[in-house]
Formats: sequence, C-alpha cells, structure tokens
Amino acid sequence: MNQQAQIPNYINNTWMQSEASDQLNVTNPATGEVLAQVPLSPVEEVNQAATAASNAFDEWRRTPPVQRVQYLFKLKNLLEENIDDIAQTITMECGKTVSEAKGEMRRAIENVEVACGIPTLMQGTNLEDIASGIDEFMIRQPVGVCAVIAPFNFPGMITFWFLPYAIACGNTYIVKPSEKVPLTMQKIFQLLEQTGLPEGVVNLVNGGQETVNAILEHPEIRAISFVGSTDTAKAIYAKAAAHGKRVQCQGGAKNPLIVLPDADPQFTVNATADSAFGCAGQRCLAASLAFTVGGAQNWFTQAISDTATDRVVGNGLDDGVQMGPVITQESRKRIESVIQSGIEEGARVLVDGRYPKISGCENGNYIRPTVLGNIDPEGEIAKTEIFGPVLGLIHVQTIDDAINLINSGSYGNMACLFTSSGASARKFRYEAQIGNIGINIGVAAPMAFFPFSGWKDSFFGDLHGQSWDAVDFFTQKKVVVERWN
Repeated sequence: MNQQAQIPNYINNTWMQSEASDQLNVTNPATGEVLAQVPLSPVEEVNQAATAASNAFDEWRRTPPVQRVQYLFKLKNLLEENIDDIAQTITMECGKTVSEAKGEMRRAIENVEVACGIPTLMQGTNLEDIASGIDEFMIRQPVGVCAVIAPFNFPGMITFWFLPYAIACGNTYIVKPSEKVPLTMQKIFQLLEQTGLPEGVVNLVNGGQETVNAILEHPEIRAISFVGSTDTAKAIYAKAAAHGKRVQCQGGAKNPLIVLPDADPQFTVNATADSAFGCAGQRCLAASLAFTVGGAQNWFTQAISDTATDRVVGNGLDDGVQMGPVITQESRKRIESVIQSGIEEGARVLVDGRYPKISGCENGNYIRPTVLGNIDPEGEIAKTEIFGPVLGLIHVQTIDDAINLINSGSYGNMACLFTSSGASARKFRYEAQIGNIGINIGVAAPMAFFPFSGWKDSFFGDLHGQSWDAVDFFTQKKVVVERWN
C-alpha cells in the first residue's frame, strides 16, 4: 500500500475518506515500513456512523433471524475463500507469523458459524396456564446500536467475538479497530460489503482516543464491547456504564502454568513454549509464569531454556520463522524495562532475549524469547502483565502452594496444569479462581460455542464474548403475561 494512502471509514455502506486533521502511520513491526495512514476520526464521523446504524435498526430488527443469518453464511464462505490474503495482512501490520494469523482467522470463522445458529440460540421460553386462562412467556429482542473497541493483538479475530452475534440478534454495529492495525478490518469490511448487508447494519470508524470517547458518550450506542489492558478496561467500563450502556470489558492477565513432577516432559515443555512465546507473547492467554512443583524443576528449567533459545525469530512472512516482532518500538522498550526490573528484584536470567540482531530486519521491533528463574512471587515482575515473550519461573513444593499463589493474584484470565493425575487435575480446576482453565493445555482458548471467560481484574461486566453469553448481551429479555377470555 502506498505510504501516503489514508485508509477510509465505512459508513452506511459507503467508503468515506475521513475529514480528520490528524492521522497516524501504520507500520510493519517486522521492518519498520510505513504501510498506510490511519485517520483519527473526529466526533462528527462517529455521529454519522451512529445515525446510520440507528436508522437501519428498525428494519433490521424486523428482518427474521433466519434471513439475517443468510448474510453470515455468505460471510463465512467469503472469509474461507480469502483467508490467505487476510492472514498476510495480519502478519504485515501485527507481526505474528502467517500460520498464527491463519489460526486467528479460523477462530473468527468459527464464531460466524456459531452465530448462524441464532434462530435456535435466541429462542425464548413459555409456560401455559400459569393461572386459569393465563399464559406467560419470555422473548428476546435486540438492544439497538452496538459497538466494539478492538485491540491490536488479534486484528481479525476479536471483533468476531461480538459482531456476528450482534447482527444475527438484530442489532446494528460499529467497529473501531486499533489504530495500530486497521488494515485487516479494511479487508474484512470489503467482504462484509459483498454479502449485501443492508445500509447501516455494519459500520467502520477508525480513530484514537477522541473517537473512543465519542463512541462511549453517544446516546444512540447502547452496548460496548472492549478488549485491552486492565487499566483501560476499567476506564471504559466506568465511562460507558455512566452513560447508561451495557458493557463487557476484557482486561489484562498474568497467566500461570503449574508443572507437576508426573507431567509428560517433552509435551509440557513444547506446550509451554508455544503458550509463552506464540504471537510474541502478545495475547491475553499467553503463559507468563510457570510454577514448577517438587521434582519438576529438575527437568523443566533446562528444557524450557533450550527450547526458548532455539526458537526462530524473524519476519512472520518468512518460511521457518516461529515468532515475529512485538507491535511497536515502545512495546519493545517497555518489555526490556520490565525484564530489567525483574533482574533488579533478584531474578536469574536463564535466556536473555533483549537486543537481538535480526538479519534484514534491523528496523523491526524484535525481542527474542526470554526465561527468568528465581522469580520473587511478591515482586512486581510476578504481578505485572508483560505482554511479550517473557516466561518467569517460580519453584514451589506442593500444588497447594501454587494454587494459593495463583489465587492471591489480581488477575483471573487463564491458568493451566500439566499432570498425569486425575485427582490433581480435579483439585486444580475446582480450586483455581480463574475463568479459563487448561489441563495439559498451553492455551486454554474456549471454542466459539463456549463463552470466553475471565475473572477478577481480567474482566469487567457480567456477560462475556462468544456463544450464549454473547446472545444474552446483545438481546433484551421481555416477559409477557397474557389472558384471552
């Protein structure tokens, strides 16, 4: 894409150049190349999108669900046909490998498939003769205009935790992608356009903080979905709720793994490495801490260090690359700073991934997999979300010690246990105060027909993305009591 090209918004089924006075460069994190420019759309353009979505709502909500999902069937096929092209775009603007990008889009498509079942998922309940000649039943109706404020790390997938369910339930929708990675959603909206969706049902507005505030404050926008850091999630939840909106905000994480002595060594190490270093650690389900229990320390420590050292880092478009860069130079510097603070707290550097030299990618935002031993469970590095390819090791004597440390943390997104003991697995899944649990799984990502969970400071709201939680979030329940004489 031309370096000077400013990407457009999509409002009321029309591609529109923004009138924004400010714009940002969209940069390939692997090379430093400027790919395009993204406008920081002003309040007036959020108003245009909200008006278009509001005007479209009445007719769209009256469209039968069996007809609404026909557009999703078309979208599913279009996404399948264009998955390679979209994956290339994700890699170029986000940095992850092409295989990771294709995996991301598989998850997006999976959500479209589940949302196609809305005629069943939206069914209400009824009870005849609750009293003599009186019937009572519950029906679902759409909320209205809804919006997502999406993060940078999964530019294709995360919007699909929400959008297909929202429009299938009869709502209209506005997408505000991360200003760091807006190009993927350009490709996806070109496919949405091909489905023939009516005017105003889906809209795309690019922008930064001013755009977000306009979405949070707009009276026509009734529900907000957000994924990002905990501090930002708290702020968005508070502001949107203060304006009377439904809100679901996925926050940060500090995801621990527990390794028991009876775990399968090679499988455990490989799964841990994929979890901690996949997507350069830039995902809310990335492993950040590993608790070795008892004798597990003897074989795990050296094995995970060797695996981290051997991981191939480079441009995600290149064959054989296993891990790409982090999103920005600022992110790289922040991650390096957190590593240094851990060292100052007493951590032992087992593998130092700072300041690598990647041939042909000298301007990229690279940091190699890093492993730190002897992490202080009370230190800042044990509590801070790093959002980079850094794994900290903590040794404990018992599984109870590990569970107690996990439960004392402020986050509750994911925790995983590696073991061959059914009793240990049951104890862990029962006692761990975490929303997503993995047993012999490195990344416990729920399939689209289950909600994406998250507890404590990892989630703000009552209803999560995906599956029946999404249906509840994007519908209002109406109870009707009838008597006919």
